[in-house]
Amino acid sequence: MMRLALKMLFGDRAKYAMLVCGLTFCALLMTQQTSVFCGLLLWTTATVRNVRVPIWVADAKVEQVNEVVPLREIDLQRVRSVDDVQWAVPLFWSILQARLPDGTFQAVQLTGLDSATLVGRPGHIREGNIEDLRLPNAVIVDQVAISKFRKRGIELHVGSTFEINDKEARVVAICETERSFLGQPYVFTTYSRALEYSPPQRKLLSFILVQPKPDADVPLLLERIGSLGGLRAFSSDDFARRTIEWYFKNTGIPISFGTVVLMGIIVGIAIAGQTFYLFIHENIRFMAALKAMGAGRFLLIRMVTLQAFTVGFTGYGLGVGLAAGFGNAVLKKGEPPFYMPWQVLVFSGAVILLICIISALVGVIKVIRAEAAMVFK
Repeated sequence: MMRLALKMLFGDRAKYAMLVCGLTFCALLMTQQTSVFCGLLLWTTATVRNVRVPIWVADAKVEQVNEVVPLREIDLQRVRSVDDVQWAVPLFWSILQARLPDGTFQAVQLTGLDSATLVGRPGHIREGNIEDLRLPNAVIVDQVAISKFRKRGIELHVGSTFEINDKEARVVAICETERSFLGQPYVFTTYSRALEYSPPQRKLLSFILVQPKPDADVPLLLERIGSLGGLRAFSSDDFARRTIEWYFKNTGIPISFGTVVLMGIIVGIAIAGQTFYLFIHENIRFMAALKAMGAGRFLLIRMVTLQAFTVGFTGYGLGVGLAAGFGNAVLKKGEPPFYMPWQVLVFSGAVILLICIISALVGVIKVIRAEAAMVFK
């Protein structure tokens, strides 16, 4: 009987195609938009993932990594004096305007690393040598800078020069970084040189990067640093999580993407429910015939449920596959953002399951109400 149910489903090719296309579109829209949303939120934590240190120390008012409230230089010594701190180094981070050789300007995210240790250096150097960063006027640029400069007709390579705040910046290496939410290229240099590039201010220390001792109690160490007054310490994972939460709560990104996903769900329910109802309506005489031959309610419910879920699983598989193909294509280009964790697949699957249940209920109600005698009319 289950084989008969599938033959009935596949036999009406037009409605079967409509059902599969509707659910495929729903799964594609939900998965693709949710993955872009997750990728966009992941971009907000690019600085944390690029620098890669266990503990970040910031001003007490700082809530997320892209918000910089400068610290005093003496704060670095205060943090170094805390028990269980193995080392602490300064980090400069600011958005400045770079003047290109053709006279145009490009905003860059200037990151100043500790001159002695280069803690926070890029993880992957595509070309050049990281140690050359200690040379005069040396900077390292990322792949985003290469792309943005090329769009302006400028080929950036090792040895190229541009200006930051009327001071020469000479490229000594090209690195790979995580793309940031702000979309501006990362430019790495030493901390002392970053202070030279930056406009004069009373306080220029952006963050303090801390490495705890091997046997240190990290939560207790975070509390000790926070108790110094005017400072706040985060583990890297906590800082990334707080950054994502801040953008989630304080921007319109969730509403924008949530609206699109909700529309996909509504369209999926409407198309699948209506089309499945028409499918059952046109095949109700066959169900009535089975009733007349002695098929019980439970058997008919199983047949209708199998039909609904067969369509659902097919549409879900095609939709997720198309979304994954889209993600693979855009990841090669670097934008738009795309990140598909397993939670996205579970979410899409749960929604498709809900649509299948609603469609099956619509069909089951129609079948149960059908009279076996109608086959003789």
